[in-house]
Amino acid sequence: MIVISGPSGVGKTSLCEALLERSRCKRVITCTTRPPREGEQDGVDYHFSDRNHFEKGLQAGRFLEHAEVYGNLYGTPRDQVEEGIENGTDLLLNIDVQGARQLRDSGIPELMTIFIDAPSGEELERRLLDRASDSEEVIRKRLEISRCEREEKSAFDHVVVNEDFDKAVEDLEALVTRPCESDKENQ
Repeated sequence: MIVISGPSGVGKTSLCEALLERSRCKRVITCTTRPPREGEQDGVDYHFSDRNHFEKGLQAGRFLEHAEVYGNLYGTPRDQVEEGIENGTDLLLNIDVQGARQLRDSGIPELMTIFIDAPSGEELERRLLDRASDSEEVIRKRLEISRCEREEKSAFDHVVVNEDFDKAVEDLEALVTRPCESDKENQ
């Protein structure tokens, strides 16, 4: 299982999409209580649900990890992960730093964690502003949280700096295919 994490605005989603096209990984579709953004589809980008339904899932133990981020709940469906592991599928998770911490602490075997970072705090701020999908207040909050999240990057197995998108994709692909290649050598 490969966990991609990092602060808002570093390009996690775009990098994951590119990696999925170039690897044999299968994306785990996470659940959220936030409303869909323009162009997002339920069951494709996220499983969207209301807070009550999500909380019932929490109580029933349906999530491998969960976190509240910017007032919305996010979680990784346990059944998708267990099914993927059972089938020997390489799973790709795009989750926040809180969720990655929970998975690292859970003792899941064969877990690789990759922190995606921006080249600098200034560049991260520029990207969030250029994205133009959040209010100035939300951007400031995201930047505050990103400072704390960036301090955790040493807890991850690998760090990829997304300064040049194509290079970052190549770096991710090399990390993800390395275990697969060593498996082939051992056969």
